[in-house]
Amino acid sequence: MKRLLRKICSGFYSIVKHFPSSSSRFGGGISNFLRRLAIRGIVRKCGKGVTIEKNAEIPASLEIGDYSGIGRNCRINGQCYIGNYVMMGPDVLIFTRNHSHESTDVPMAKQGNEEEKPAMIESDVWIGARTIILPGVKIGTGSMIGAGSVVTKDVPPFSLTAGNPAKVISYRKQG
Repeated sequence: MKRLLRKICSGFYSIVKHFPSSSSRFGGGISNFLRRLAIRGIVRKCGKGVTIEKNAEIPASLEIGDYSGIGRNCRINGQCYIGNYVMMGPDVLIFTRNHSHESTDVPMAKQGNEEEKPAMIESDVWIGARTIILPGVKIGTGSMIGAGSVVTKDVPPFSLTAGNPAKVISYRKQG
């Protein structure tokens, strides 16, 4: 029964993901409501007040906390944990797996994939537009990722991180 519900919700989501963005004056609120309704039957966990923008690609292994948002055209490939109050700009890419490339005598295309490494985004994080997050990265609480960054390593809590590869630029004042 659970598999059937997931299939129905996936089919419904494949339609409603093309509906207007949540900020649209005409149908934005209802569009987000329908997307959220669909993903509740697909993902492992969906908190309250979640915003799923137009054309977001979401895996069944996603866990997303309360009042978090997934931006327009975002792609999450594989197991990902997103905390509460996470803001995500458009076109963010989150990867959890790479191609294998160990052997030089076998074409990389024939070596399959490495083991999945889940991404972890803690609470109160702001991820700028067109950021790329690579497998196994943990983004700490209260951090900000600058637009266009390529995050290859863990990001410390309350840091401002940007660049390619992303580096800590400064820290937010706490308290």
